[in-house]
Amino acid sequence: MNAPTYTTDILRLAASLAPPTALEHEDGRAELRSPTCGSSIRTMVTVDGEGRVVALSQDVRACAFGQASAALVGRDAAGRTGAEIAIALGELADWLGGTRADPGRWPGLSALAPARSKTGRHGAIMLPFRALLAALDDAR
Repeated sequence: MNAPTYTTDILRLAASLAPPTALEHEDGRAELRSPTCGSSIRTMVTVDGEGRVVALSQDVRACAFGQASAALVGRDAAGRTGAEIAIALGELADWLGGTRADPGRWPGLSALAPARSKTGRHGAIMLPFRALLAALDDAR
């Protein structure tokens, strides 16, 4: 019998995604779309003087994997720099691609393990990280 595409953990994470909210001050913004699955995300960010994330808002239109990934990004982005997020994205990409045994240092990503064999979902999972990086770049 095949394992379900979405586990209870993935569905819980997806359901925990915070709705988009207006930031008191917006320093950067990005809108990205995954060419592989059509998922889209609009990310707004506030940063401090050192370029660290202070506040984040995401408007996500994606499958449960993309929503779960965005929820994880939203939970742990505060205090991180673009360099830290880029490293996490690289680790995630390597894990999804099968060249790394674990998802890396970003908390909670192991819950997305069922997606490793579903390459069509990889774009949605990486999209929140890419959008955050683009928003941080816009903030510069």
